[in-house]
Amino acid sequence: MNRKLVLSTGNIHKIAEIKDILEGLPIEIYSKEDIGLKDLEVDEDGETLEENAIKKALAIAEKTDGIVIADDTGLFVDKLDGRPGVYSSRYSGEDATYEDNNNKLLKELKGVPIEERTADFKTVIAIVSEDKTVTTVYGECKGKIGFEPKGEKGFGYDPLFIVDGYGKTFAELGEEIKNKISHRARAMEELKKQIKKLLEDDCSEDICSK
Repeated sequence: MNRKLVLSTGNIHKIAEIKDILEGLPIEIYSKEDIGLKDLEVDEDGETLEENAIKKALAIAEKTDGIVIADDTGLFVDKLDGRPGVYSSRYSGEDATYEDNNNKLLKELKGVPIEERTADFKTVIAIVSEDKTVTTVYGECKGKIGFEPKGEKGFGYDPLFIVDGYGKTFAELGEEIKNKISHRARAMEELKKQIKKLLEDDCSEDICSK
């Protein structure tokens, strides 16, 4: 019998990505919308990505059985003492657009030379098992913040984030390359390992397929 895995998201792109990553494992994947929790919103007021990811995962886990996963991502700029960090999606306000956030970031780094514009993109994924045990996995990608947006293929801070070793922004590299080297891709690979381990550790004749 397949195990149930619930995603703390309604984002169709994230759902498709996770289904692809976990393909072949004995699990059935559901979004929070699939289990009737479409309107469940969690106040992401944690001071770290880990706190926010865990909070989102536990909010779903309290209302359903099965394994639950949730993630949080942020851009951490060294020169700005780690900002925007956990506030990356709302850096210039609650209703900020990607362009608003990018403009604010560029303004705060005005006059800073390229060698001092180092930054990390980080993703944390929280996993809550059926017995409510919490595990987290991480992914990180290092780079620098450019002086102007470049590329048309990304979103968020992608047009500004120049990936170490590539000399191009995520928006210039495009999804195919980004999905192999990004912080999120690395976190997803760790997620797959952890889910496989969870299934193997818990496996018994009454809950697992042979």
